Amino acid sequence: MELSDIRREYIQGGLRRKDLNEDPIAFFEHWLQQAIDAKLPDPTAMTVATVDQDGQPFQRIVLLKDVSNEGMVFYTNLGSRKAEHLKHNQRISLHFPWHHLERQVHITGVAEKLTTTEVMKYFTSRPKESQLAAWASKQSQRLTARSALEGKYMELKQKFAKGEVPVPTFWGGFRVKINSMEFWQGGEHRLHDRFIYQNQTDGQWDIERLSP
Repeated sequence: MELSDIRREYIQGGLRRKDLNEDPIAFFEHWLQQAIDAKLPDPTAMTVATVDQDGQPFQRIVLLKDVSNEGMVFYTNLGSRKAEHLKHNQRISLHFPWHHLERQVHITGVAEKLTTTEVMKYFTSRPKESQLAAWASKQSQRLTARSALEGKYMELKQKFAKGEVPVPTFWGGFRVKINSMEFWQGGEHRLHDRFIYQNQTDGQWDIERLSP
């Protein structure tokens, strides 16, 4: 089959201005809850795009861990490639692909590091296995073999078998301060519905419909 022959119609419903909330965060939370209720796999999974010092974009999947009027939060190894990119360029893009609902949400903003208190609070809430994995992985660094990673994990498991796992100094998180949010709903005959919220200097949101 030719790739150009793969297509389908988007027929689950449209998106009209009257359907929107004046607050994009509230509307995002509404869509996110519908994605959760629909039992989509990994409804909080989002593509995180950053740019290196040469202008090369990179993307990867990260899980959203909090959303509020302050922004959207994710956690990572501070030695990872994305964290290194954000040291030099705080601009970031997020994308939620809810294919089964024929929806997408695209976000642009600026990433700011979380406080030590915020990081500690979340790290201590994680399962112990995830805490150990954070210590074991030197994220984005070259790895000779998987056995080396697994060996490090088992070493740490024995080391902290009887005690709490401390928060690694190289582990943290970011809050994305939102500049824009675009909501996309698939439409029949490729007549999709797109609305973009743009943050104004007075803290209000300007809402515009975009052509598909």
